[in-house]
Amino acid sequence: MEIEFDPDKDAANIAKHGISLARAADFELLAFVPDDRFGEPRFRLYGLIDGEFYCLAGTDRNLKVRVISLRRAHAKEFRRHVN
Repeated sequence: MEIEFDPDKDAANIAKHGISLARAADFELLAFVPDDRFGEPRFRLYGLIDGEFYCLAGTDRNLKVRVISLRRAHAKEFRRHVN
């Protein structure tokens, strides 16, 4: 998956969630969930990084995944969307 992200968002994500948006390149996709709460089409991806469950919020920009947020996923989310 080809990704892109804003460097300022990356710094904020590291401070808040302890992981760089660049790690989205290592994401092993398990589930895709559309997210229509915003003005542009967005989605949430659930998957693995280093064997741990993560949630990636993103949008499609010029055939790349524009990463908005990356954080550890809650067990409840995985039960709902992956299992």
